[in-house]
Amino acid sequence: MQQKSRISPQDHIKKTIVDAWQQAWDLGETDALDALVTDDYARVSSNSGRQMDISAAKNEISEIRAAFPDLTTTIDRILIEGDQGSIYWHSTGTFTQPLNDVPPTGQSVTTHGSNLITFDGPLICREEVTWDASALLADLGLKSLSSAFETYEGEVLTDDLSGTPSTEALKAFNRQFITGVTVVTTLDEDGRPRGLAVNSYNSVSLDPPLVLVCVQKTSSTYPALFRSTHMGINIMSRNQRGTIGTFASKAADKFADLDWHSGQHGSPLIDGSAASIEVEIKERFQALTHTVFIGRVCSAEASEDEPMIYKAGKFFDSEDLRPLD
Repeated sequence: MQQKSRISPQDHIKKTIVDAWQQAWDLGETDALDALVTDDYARVSSNSGRQMDISAAKNEISEIRAAFPDLTTTIDRILIEGDQGSIYWHSTGTFTQPLNDVPPTGQSVTTHGSNLITFDGPLICREEVTWDASALLADLGLKSLSSAFETYEGEVLTDDLSGTPSTEALKAFNRQFITGVTVVTTLDEDGRPRGLAVNSYNSVSLDPPLVLVCVQKTSSTYPALFRSTHMGINIMSRNQRGTIGTFASKAADKFADLDWHSGQHGSPLIDGSAASIEVEIKERFQALTHTVFIGRVCSAEASEDEPMIYKAGKFFDSEDLRPLD
């Protein structure tokens, strides 16, 4: 008489995990996870210390799936020993829809993670994860300046800026800082030139040749810049006061009456600038209301024109320091 094969308890648990993950991560049926976890289940990020229950975990999966509609997840290995276990997995997907306040880039990504699980009987009561949504963004080169807003035991620890210094005191400090003026440019998804005036430009290093600019997320150019692989940075000359006025306006096409030429990778470089560079965007650090773009310089050009100076909301000629009205 032939004996029927029997599935061991461990193999049964592994199959339950694989089936539930496929339902939740690949098909968006997150309620399938309810069959895996206890009522007091807790999911803890080993990076931030953030803790969430199963409802919050399911919401995060739904948000990620909405941003990566073609997301597929593969469990590479499950190890179980006693009441402890580990899940090793990888996911692939394309960032085609917004993820919270981060606009889509159209990039494809493969990301990896491992989950340390604790069982209460056949169910998971605790899961410590090495991966979360911020890790996914980091894999895309979209990092968060989380060191300024660290999470500890469920609380966000920040300096209280509502007292000292006051907003007005901080503005007064900033007004005393003298900068140049740049126009940051790129192409939108339809190949049209876009740009905005930026004075938060800085050279990071000469070797490798890295620079950064800081851009407010509410700018109309921001979505196109965020999706781009390259950008132009143009240092305005003292003869380009009218150009700055154009980029400060609500004009639908700010390049309509502007002379410009394309960089090697297509970035608009504005004629008459004191200097221009084309930059490959390497990192995008999320900083609340702004994004810090760090890029590697691909090409650089400079003219004999003197640059414009900006201080306390006014523009000046760098040659004789007269105001440029």
